[in-house]
Amino acid sequence: MLVAVFSLFSLCIFNSSFAQPGGENKGEKKGFNAKEIIFGHVLNNHDFHLLDIIGEDGEKKPVSLPLPVILYSSQRGLEVFSSAHFHHGEQNYRDYMMLTDEKIAELHLNPTQYNAQDIVALGADGKIDPSIRIYDISLTRNVVQMLLVLIVFTWVMLSIAKKYRSGQGVSSAPKGAQSLLEPVIVFVRDEVAKPNLGESQGKYLPFLLTVFFFILINNIFGLIPGSANVTGNIAFTAVLGIISFVVILFSSNKHYWQHIFNPRGVPFGVKLILVPVEFISVFIKPFALIIRLFANMVAGHIIIICLISLIFIFGNMSSAAGWGTAPFSLAFTIFIYLIEVLVAFLQAFIFTMLTAVFIGQAIEGAHDSHGDGHHDLPDDAVMI
Repeated sequence: MLVAVFSLFSLCIFNSSFAQPGGENKGEKKGFNAKEIIFGHVLNNHDFHLLDIIGEDGEKKPVSLPLPVILYSSQRGLEVFSSAHFHHGEQNYRDYMMLTDEKIAELHLNPTQYNAQDIVALGADGKIDPSIRIYDISLTRNVVQMLLVLIVFTWVMLSIAKKYRSGQGVSSAPKGAQSLLEPVIVFVRDEVAKPNLGESQGKYLPFLLTVFFFILINNIFGLIPGSANVTGNIAFTAVLGIISFVVILFSSNKHYWQHIFNPRGVPFGVKLILVPVEFISVFIKPFALIIRLFANMVAGHIIIICLISLIFIFGNMSSAAGWGTAPFSLAFTIFIYLIEVLVAFLQAFIFTMLTAVFIGQAIEGAHDSHGDGHHDLPDDAVMI
C-alpha cells in the first residue's frame, strides 16, 4: 500500500513534465534519465532526496532534506556546513565543490578516481587542487539512517528487557512488542543457535540476535520510500562480514586449523591441492556473506525503481503512453515490493544462519575428530 501511494503521488507530480512544451525559452526538453534516478537512490548521498518538481518553465526543483557536511584537511582545518549550500552540486561553497556526473564529464576527470557526490577542494584559481587532501566524515544519508535504526533498535530492546525485569512476560503472558519479538528470538535460538553451536549457544546468542535484528530493521527501513538503502551499500555489508570473520577466527581451535593445514587421512599429493583451497575458503566465507546481502538488497531496489521508471520513459514518448503503462508498472511494483518484505526477513535470517554455521565449524573443528557433526548445512553451503 505504501509503495502504491508513493508511486501514484510521484506520477502526479512528475507527469507535468510530459506536457511541457518543446522548449519555448529553455530549448529542448531534457528527457527522463533512468540511470540518474536509479543510481541516485541506491548510492550514498549528502541528503535525503524525496522528489523533483518540474515547474511550468521546465525547471527541475529537487525537494530534499539536506544533511551536515563535515570536512577536514591539514591545510584548512575542520569545516562544518549544510549540504544545501551546494544546491545539489550546481554551486560551490567555501572553495569546495560537490561533483556530479555532468561535472566529471565536463572537467574530464578520471571516473575511476572521482565519483558523483565526492567533495573536492578548489584552489585560488577556482580549479580542483589535488594537493589539498580532504577527509570527508560527513553525516551522509546512510550514516544518518543507520544511526536512526540503532536508536530504534536499542530503544525497543531496552523497553522489552525492562518489561521482563518487572515480571511481565515471565509470570504473565507477553504483551505488545514482547509478543511480537519473543517468537522471533525463540526462533533464532532454537533454529539457528542451538543446532549449529550446541552447548556454546548461550555465548554467541546475543551476537547472533544483534546481527539478525540490526540487518532486519535496516532492511525494513530501506523499504520506506525516500529512505536510504543501507544494506544495499557494500561498505555496510563489508563491516558486518568483517565482524563475523573476526568472531569466527577468535572462536576457532587447533582442530579447525589442523583440518585446514593438515587434514587427516588425505594423501600428500591431494593435500597440495586441498590445503590452499581450504585456506582460501576461510576468506571466501565472510566474502560470500558480504556479497550475498549486498546483491540481494540492491537488486530488489533497482527492480522497483526500473518498474516505476517505465512510466516516465513511456511518458516521454507521449502522455497517453505514460498513463497507459502506469497500471501495469504499479501492479508489478507492488508485487516486487511485497517480495522485498519477505527478502528483508530472509536475508537477515540467512546472514545469521551462515554466521552461526561458520562459528560452529570453527568451534567444532574437523568433523572426523568428533565422529559426527550437528550442522544442518554442509561446508559448501556458502556457495548456495
